[in-house]
Amino acid sequence: MKILITGSHGQLGTELLRQLKEGRSEIGPIPEKLCTAKVIPTDADELDITDRDEVVAFVRRMEPDVIINCAAYTNVDGCESHTEDAFKVNALGPRNLAIAAQKVGAKLVHVSTDYVFSGKENGGVPLDESALPAPVSAYGRTKLLGEQYVRQFCPRSFVVRTAWLYSHTGKNFVFTMVNAGRKLGALTVVNDQLGNPTNAADLAHHLLNLAVSSEYGTYHCTGEGVCSWYDFACEIIRLAGVKATVAPCTSAEYAAAHPDAASRPAWSALENRMLACTVGNEMRPWQEALTEFFKNESPEA
Repeated sequence: MKILITGSHGQLGTELLRQLKEGRSEIGPIPEKLCTAKVIPTDADELDITDRDEVVAFVRRMEPDVIINCAAYTNVDGCESHTEDAFKVNALGPRNLAIAAQKVGAKLVHVSTDYVFSGKENGGVPLDESALPAPVSAYGRTKLLGEQYVRQFCPRSFVVRTAWLYSHTGKNFVFTMVNAGRKLGALTVVNDQLGNPTNAADLAHHLLNLAVSSEYGTYHCTGEGVCSWYDFACEIIRLAGVKATVAPCTSAEYAAAHPDAASRPAWSALENRMLACTVGNEMRPWQEALTEFFKNESPEA
C-alpha cells in the first residue's frame, strides 16, 4: 500500500508521518495494513499542488492508493490580503489532487476547517455534518470551494473538518500562549469565540482509520467538549506552569485593537457525528488531550 501525504512538513503532516513510522498514536495502534505502507511525503518544494499538470504527472508516477492532503494556506488574516494565493492552495490544490486521485483510482482524504461555517450561535448545540456552510472570511470561502471540488472530482473521498489544531511542531495557539506568557507575564484572550481544541495526534489517528475504510463522505473531527479561546489559554498556562495572568476580552475589543484581522467564527463548535456512526469516534476530551500533550513534551520557546 502506498500513501501520499501533502503538506508533510506541517503540524498534521509531521504527526501522520510519526504515527505511520511507529505504528501507533497516543490513542492506540493504527490500522495494521498501514504499518507496512510505503509513505510518500511531499511539501511545497517537492510538489506544487496548484499546478494541475505537475500533480497529475506526479500521482501517475507514484500510483498511491491513498492521498492525504494536509497542505493549506492557513494564515487566516493573510488570506484576506493574498486572496489569489489562498484560492490557488485551498481551492485549486484540492481540485488538482482530486482529479489526479480519480485518474489512478486512489482515495483522497482532504482536511478542511470549521471556518466554512458562519460562526452564528447555534443555541449552544455543536454543528454536525448536516449544518449548512456559510463562510465569512476569504480563508473559509476558499476552503469551502476546495471541499466542493474534492466531492465533484473524486467520489472516493473523505472531507474532514477540524478546528483549533495544535501539535508539538509548527506555529499554533499552544506555543503562542506559552511563549507570550513567558515573555509578557500577562495575556488578554477573547472569551466569546467558542470551539473545540484538537490535538493533532487525535486527528491523525482518525484520518488513518478513515483512509483504510470505504465510509466516504464529510466528517467533523475535533476534540470533545466546547470552550472559549480564553478557557483554552487558561488551561495551557496552567499545564505549562508558566507564571502569567490571563484576562478575558470580547471579540469587539480585540477587533478594535487589531483592525486588520479577519473575522473569526463566534461559534464553531463541531459534533463528530459521522465518526461515531461509521469508523468510531475516539477523539479525546480536549482537556485530556491537552494534558497528555504537556506530559509527552513541553513546548519550547
